[in-house]
Amino acid sequence: MTPADQSAPAREVRLVARPHGWPKPSDFELATSELPELADGQVRVRNELISVDPYMRGRMNDTRSYVAPFELGRAMEGGAVGVVEESRAEGYAVGDHVLHQLGWREEAVVDAESARVVDTDAAPAPAYLGVLGMTGLTAYAGLVRVAQLREGDVVFVSGAAGAVGSVAGQVAKALGASRVIGSAGSQEKVDHLVDELGFDAAFNYKDGDVAAQLAEHAPDGIDVYFDNVGGEHLEAAIGALRQGGRIAICGAISSYNDTEPAPGPRNLARLIQVRGTMTGFLVSDHQDLAGEFAGQAAGWLSSGQLSSRETVVDGIEHAVDAFLGLLRGDNTGKMLVRV
Repeated sequence: MTPADQSAPAREVRLVARPHGWPKPSDFELATSELPELADGQVRVRNELISVDPYMRGRMNDTRSYVAPFELGRAMEGGAVGVVEESRAEGYAVGDHVLHQLGWREEAVVDAESARVVDTDAAPAPAYLGVLGMTGLTAYAGLVRVAQLREGDVVFVSGAAGAVGSVAGQVAKALGASRVIGSAGSQEKVDHLVDELGFDAAFNYKDGDVAAQLAEHAPDGIDVYFDNVGGEHLEAAIGALRQGGRIAICGAISSYNDTEPAPGPRNLARLIQVRGTMTGFLVSDHQDLAGEFAGQAAGWLSSGQLSSRETVVDGIEHAVDAFLGLLRGDNTGKMLVRV
């Protein structure tokens, strides 16, 4: 990442080149920006935490998708929690903590209608970018509405030590799954899933064939697969589906940096045999579940059925390092940057 003037207070990370394959630090620039004067209905926010997420890789491509690509030469966007420094909006006072979508920068002028005040006494700020925010709602919607989780189901979650996966496994248990299996990329993460998050079993996908390891931990098959990875994991899950099995496609991080289209699963015909379903989803289509989830999550957090861990990188100048680390799987739980 190419630094610009380091002396100005308001720095931001801009995309300056479309990555081909894995993003490089030179695809980004750390620059300074003068904030405009506030208009009515706006607040000036000093960001404390910003979120980096896998979906952002897709926004770096100049392709048609469900959300517009990042513009070259302009600050990127993403979830952030910050403190109101100046307000011209009713209901927003100086000192309030707010959740908004103008991350990747130290300060932002935010339209109040696109932000909301959050109570950092009731829950710590990172929770609103993770377990109580979009991350948690994604896991909940994928299980409850897309996969139609039923009590007694056997559930497999890939990328289970990541932000969404770690919540999905815990929520599945809280909703009555009989067995939850997770995959992760290190023994440390596997231990975290079982010892700290309550997964019934977990395995390191780097240790061998995913299908064989899944079969070892779910010898009678699975009812639900929550997919964050795609590729070999998806094929293994299709092979393990029981009658009426359901697959919720949340992400496919294994292919995000491919320069050629990844081959699809070779066993899709099995969906016919088991009358299975496979459905992709976006959390934005399920915002009506936010209140329901918030109520459930509050109870689960209080009872200890739901917990979270964050991997925090310090400094806006290291935001790109955090994002690249996320793509490598360096994080356990939500990856955040402390501005």
